[in-house]
Amino acid sequence: MNRRDFLGAAAAASLEGSAAASRLNIVLLHCHDLGWHLGCYGVESVSSPNLDRFASQGALFERSFCTAPQCSPSRASIFTGRYPHTNGVMGLTHANFGWDLNSGERHLGQILKEAGYATAGVGIIHETHSGAARCGLDDYTPGARAQQMADAAIARLGQLARGDKPFYLQAGCIEPHRLGRPDDTEYMGFLGPDLKADTSRGVWIPPYLRDTTGTRAELAELQGAVRHMDAQMGRVLSSLAELGLESNTLAIFTTDHGIAMPRAKCSVYEPGLQTAFMLRLPGRQGWSGGVRNKAMISNIDYLPTILEAAGVPVPAGVQGRSFAPLLDGRSYMPRDAIFGELTHHDYYDPRRSVRTETHKLIVNFSSAPAFMDPSQSWRPRSDTVVPASHAVSYHPPYELYDLSRDPWEQRDVAGDAAYASVLGDLRARLRKHMEATGDPLLNGAVSPPLHNRSVDWLRS
Repeated sequence: MNRRDFLGAAAAASLEGSAAASRLNIVLLHCHDLGWHLGCYGVESVSSPNLDRFASQGALFERSFCTAPQCSPSRASIFTGRYPHTNGVMGLTHANFGWDLNSGERHLGQILKEAGYATAGVGIIHETHSGAARCGLDDYTPGARAQQMADAAIARLGQLARGDKPFYLQAGCIEPHRLGRPDDTEYMGFLGPDLKADTSRGVWIPPYLRDTTGTRAELAELQGAVRHMDAQMGRVLSSLAELGLESNTLAIFTTDHGIAMPRAKCSVYEPGLQTAFMLRLPGRQGWSGGVRNKAMISNIDYLPTILEAAGVPVPAGVQGRSFAPLLDGRSYMPRDAIFGELTHHDYYDPRRSVRTETHKLIVNFSSAPAFMDPSQSWRPRSDTVVPASHAVSYHPPYELYDLSRDPWEQRDVAGDAAYASVLGDLRARLRKHMEATGDPLLNGAVSPPLHNRSVDWLRS
């Protein structure tokens, strides 16, 4: 793609023959805890005009899934193209949780830096315990809040635009994660100190949640946080055009996992694993123009797709596969299964899942509560339809759902004889996947980093 389109003839002449003239710039924007809670994904009560516009200009995947319904493991998959149980991040990376990428793992930033890219990061880095240098980033600016992220990203883009290398920028914000305020003594909401709830378009209640006053209040707060995040992402996306970068930049927006509501985030049910994913590369057919794709993709597929678009070889060991051929209209074999996992988050709750076009199997490896509560609240305000009483409901050994008839996974049919053959097929698929990827759960319980540190302390 010719940089004359946006730098002008004089500037383009000075870049001819350089890597910057022939390689794409890459901007990867991400936020916390969004799922697909956007207008462009059919949630009409959410105000997200900037991301809706971005989707109308690019390509949107209607069925993108994360590998894990948690912040760090999902991001580790995005940036390595590998499952959490393979790359080492099976739980949160911050504080005493302390999970980290295995020493041999290669981050997207490292790969692109080695390929000659200038690399930079802004805002959230939650895929490693070791910081920006571990991600191969030449430059990093902290600031997790969406406005801080947008300010820093725009400033950094201005600097990168003046450089003589193609660039990679990853920029992430915390909204719409739960934030809480000093007066929230019994619960943690979504608004923080400076956001407002949004009911301007009403409030949509997902069918897996009970329609209660508490649920409506929380979802109104969530909508306000999404509206704010959307405005800040819109500023960053607009700056690409203002800086003359838009036509030669692959811009991507995604999130880590589902919204922080019960039976979504921290669960391997559909609302926990479904994620927004959209990209835009102006002038490239299939990558622009409001394309909507229905193929199932996993977020381990993002890295190889980005590298193929940039003309950078995909490292051996990447478990995802590029969907660039799908976007280009070339031969492409769609995924027939999506695998999800949960190992550690607030506590040890090992679960594995496999999803096909029509069914999902979940295998539970502990008798923990029926779902891990993501409300971070002493007295949660929202309730699920199933189970009716979370306090006394626990995991069965396995669960099976008929997604064609029951898309919100409200009726477990694992014990229904009519589904015996489906259950057997999915069990075999999941076992094969776990064996092929070296899932440590097949060999017993997985100890968190703190366990090992505490043992070392006792023995010291």
